[in-house]
Amino acid sequence: MKIPKPQLSFWQIFNMNVGFLGIQYSFGLQQSAINPIFLFLGAKEEILPILNIAGPVTGLIVQPIIGAISDRTWSPRWGRRKPFFLIGALLGSICLFLFPLSPALWFAVGLLWILDVGNNMAMEPYRAFVGDKLPDRQMNLGYQMQSLFVGAGILLANASLFLFQDWFGGGEEITGQVPKWLYYSFFIGSFLSLSTILWSVVKTPEIPPSPEEMDVINKHRALPFGQRVKIPFMEIAEAVREMPKFMWKLAGVYFFQWYALFVYWQFITPLFRSTLGFDTSEATAQAAKMSTTYNVVTTVVALILVPLTMRFGSKRVYALSLLGTAFALFAIPQISDPTYVLFPMVLFGIGWAAMMGIPYSMVSKIVPQERRGVYMGILNMMIVIPMGIETVSFGPIFKNLLGESSVNAMLFAGTFFAISGLLALRLNVAKAKAEVEG
Repeated sequence: MKIPKPQLSFWQIFNMNVGFLGIQYSFGLQQSAINPIFLFLGAKEEILPILNIAGPVTGLIVQPIIGAISDRTWSPRWGRRKPFFLIGALLGSICLFLFPLSPALWFAVGLLWILDVGNNMAMEPYRAFVGDKLPDRQMNLGYQMQSLFVGAGILLANASLFLFQDWFGGGEEITGQVPKWLYYSFFIGSFLSLSTILWSVVKTPEIPPSPEEMDVINKHRALPFGQRVKIPFMEIAEAVREMPKFMWKLAGVYFFQWYALFVYWQFITPLFRSTLGFDTSEATAQAAKMSTTYNVVTTVVALILVPLTMRFGSKRVYALSLLGTAFALFAIPQISDPTYVLFPMVLFGIGWAAMMGIPYSMVSKIVPQERRGVYMGILNMMIVIPMGIETVSFGPIFKNLLGESSVNAMLFAGTFFAISGLLALRLNVAKAKAEVEG
């Protein structure tokens, strides 16, 4: 018999999700500042995709394994999920501090690998943490609150980039050197990565396992070490075999959605060097303004999506949001004014809010509670696999099919978003839940 989940207050749900601010600040820097640092250190545009392979590979390996391990973890002092996102936050904090000090491209690429390990260790247990704490009726609010902090964290990261570039930027760009104005954003991220996680850890107790769940955990602890190491991989394989059809449909949506997002993040700075005639510092600041704009929108609309999904259905709101994002990407390359080009980010921000909340709420409602960690890890695999495919496939596509044009790259991403929006219309939570329970 599982311990019933009490309904939490708004501020309890708020405090539980504060740690996402630091995680997403780090993610915001990865979106807007990592690729420019690669460019400053001498990377060519066509190799940007492959330099970003760390995120997909570490996400594919780390998140499902950590999810499966955390499902079988319990400490009266530290809890089930908290130890993992504490360690992840510490790793992320150290890497963010060191990143702008990178003396060479290889050093920055190596740091990205370690940073992504840390972020993935923190991310997956955090998704499961919210599902562990909340009853079904508050699941939408919990995950959209995460979406709010996704927007707020990335907003702060990108606002810091264009403000520091404006205040401390300028001067000649030197190949092989990271400009000093970029340092401050990373140092702030280093502080937030750890401090916000600590806030949520202190403010939010975890629900202890039921006696039945504790029996399973104790039996797991009694196994030989070698067998315990194998169990996460066995559980992932078993969970994939038994995965609800709904998640296979969602995987189709995610393929086009996340492939397109990776293209956008890699090529928005090169795009502005082409369409606006900016140098790399100016283009980086403009890309940060774009991200700031859409994350302001995300922060504003994240909780508004909760009543909209209840009234119109999750799949309709999700699908329409993805189609709006496609329209935004089609519009951006056609606009040559640095102010007007921010307008499409309103649609992008609505789409980002939906992407960061609605799918997680959908999946949490249909998967078994005792396997939520491993299924959240598998959900992340559906994110990182298309990203991984993009890192090895889009470089040749960009060079050989798109004429090495960042404008064409953005239109390509918009087309993939349109496809994902149409595929999202196939998602039906009520039917999937009935199939799983029946």
